[in-house]
Amino acid sequence: MTTPTSMRHVLRSEWTKLISVRSTVWTMVAMVATTIGFGVLISWATESNWAKVEARQRSVFDATSTSLAGIAFGQLAIAVLGVMVISTEYSTGGIRTSLTAVPKRLRLLAAKSLILLAISLVVGTITSFVAFFLGQAFLSKVGIETHLGDPQVLRAVFGGGLYLAGSAMFGLALAALMRHTAAAITIVVGALLVVPPFTRLLPGGWGDAVERYFTSNAGQQITAVTQDVNTLSPWGGYLVFTLWWVVIMAVAAYLLNRRDA
Repeated sequence: MTTPTSMRHVLRSEWTKLISVRSTVWTMVAMVATTIGFGVLISWATESNWAKVEARQRSVFDATSTSLAGIAFGQLAIAVLGVMVISTEYSTGGIRTSLTAVPKRLRLLAAKSLILLAISLVVGTITSFVAFFLGQAFLSKVGIETHLGDPQVLRAVFGGGLYLAGSAMFGLALAALMRHTAAAITIVVGALLVVPPFTRLLPGGWGDAVERYFTSNAGQQITAVTQDVNTLSPWGGYLVFTLWWVVIMAVAAYLLNRRDA
């Protein structure tokens, strides 16, 4: 016989919370629109300017990651959703009610994580496939498209969904640690979008290591088919990105048990 605070009940409660909030729908719409929209725009621009592309650039062209380029922007929307899953409860004081209903705090955090992971993975994967097919439709006009049956392509497209789900968990982990919406969103934007391109400016071997292992630089390798010799492997990079949010989540879980609500 299950108690009112069994994992099944907590999961149901967190599912209801997530889907009943209007911001969840709009954030998901923003993620879908930006991922697909920018992917189509970049694919169209590539197709329009392909005649001007140099032979060296053509030899390393990655049609799959081109159509999935919008993920770099869609990741922010889904990460913000991850932040709001828990930070809004802190800002409204609702976390006290949640922790009263679910005294086992780690169970509450686990339920939030599982629900967010499930919905972001499903929506993210569907979005990744739509972006891929629409992008390839443009690239096919100049004969540079790729197909799901080609080597590594299916992994890369599924990887788009995995990366978006990881971005959501990154946002949730930071928010659980910081308990402040604006601060968590600021760090998410900086860590996933603003700082990664600048890591390549760091000098020496340590600079190369930072660039390879830094958040989205590592994680987005899962969406690439053509690999640069200076980057991590697709699954290696995704593992590093996963470790980023898992470590943050572990610290947040430890503090959740020790701090007041």
